[in-house]
Amino acid sequence: MEAGESNASNERCIISNDSSWCSQFRNASNPWMARYAYALIFLVANLLAWAARDFGRGALTEMERLKGCNGGKDCLGAEGVLRVSLGCFIFYIIMFLSTARTSKLNNVRDKWHSGWWSVKIALWVVMTIIPFLLPSGFIQIYGEVAHFGAGVFLLIQLISIISFITWLNDCCESEKYAASCKIHVMLFATTAYVVCLVGVILMYIWYAPKPSCLLNIFFITWTLVLLQLMTSVSLHPKVNNPGILTPGLMGLYVVYLCWCAIRSEPDGENCIRKSDSATKTDWLSIISFVVAILAIVIATFSTGIDSKCFQVMQDDTPEEDDVPYGYGFFHFVFATGTMYFAMLLIGWNSHHSMRKWTIDVGWTSTWVRIVNEWLAVCVYLWILIAPIIWKSRHTNST
Repeated sequence: MEAGESNASNERCIISNDSSWCSQFRNASNPWMARYAYALIFLVANLLAWAARDFGRGALTEMERLKGCNGGKDCLGAEGVLRVSLGCFIFYIIMFLSTARTSKLNNVRDKWHSGWWSVKIALWVVMTIIPFLLPSGFIQIYGEVAHFGAGVFLLIQLISIISFITWLNDCCESEKYAASCKIHVMLFATTAYVVCLVGVILMYIWYAPKPSCLLNIFFITWTLVLLQLMTSVSLHPKVNNPGILTPGLMGLYVVYLCWCAIRSEPDGENCIRKSDSATKTDWLSIISFVVAILAIVIATFSTGIDSKCFQVMQDDTPEEDDVPYGYGFFHFVFATGTMYFAMLLIGWNSHHSMRKWTIDVGWTSTWVRIVNEWLAVCVYLWILIAPIIWKSRHTNST
């Protein structure tokens, strides 16, 4: 009897613990877990937008009943993507407005951010349906606004990446870790430069096989020049201890952006070597598409929790009841991220038809990537040079 009562007690304890955990999640005491729920909603929105673009024809008969769809044709393809994006954008904007400037745990806005999931899921579903009732002209206006919102997302992501790279370098160069990290820094920096050079060489081989490929040659050569420029400025004696790790990691990011830009060039370009089956959907295209979608979600998720890199005044002594990350900033990043994934799925052009299982393809996509690369270098160099300029002006004024 005692053993039976003990087992029953243990079972009740397990059930109680599980229900307690669920209750904590529902009642807003687990903001860390809430991040993954919002990322899951974002992922589902991505998949819905992709389905509206590639497989919306199967829902044509149902969409004919919707007044805003003009017989179904305005709810498919690029407009279908924009409608799903608009619904997700409205949802995250509502969350942004209702959680901005939340500073303490266990208040009303904190509970709303981390709990009330049945209400928020219902809200998201309603916000996803409403755009399909709107006229096509309104959706086209949103498509134009989404270009700006996607650019804001890329800028936020850029600042977040540069902030992480500089933080990593400062950590390795600090007095506490300088001696133990010296070999690791040299190893990582050397590896980064080797990968950058290999990437540049492969881009010349694959994407500039002929002298007539002037645009690709320009993109690749200019990337190499920018890599050398970042290294030279970083190693200048007047620059405040940037080391060789930051330009190496920035070089990886810049080479990656150049690679993505050239890969975004549309099919049929003689300077891009493609297989004979490139116009057909194969397993490699599907895998690349799935990886790209997951990369969008991961990038949005990681950027959303990095609100500290945008704080002018850093609080070195946070209190125990402070929120672990900026809720408003988190939702704002996801709101702009919904515009970004819409632009990738339609190639930054609402009138551009995309082939199935493709993402971020078209000349507009190419130039967006290239401009993002150049902007990344400008921001990084400004971070290095700005303290010198300000110090010089202060010295001259005194």
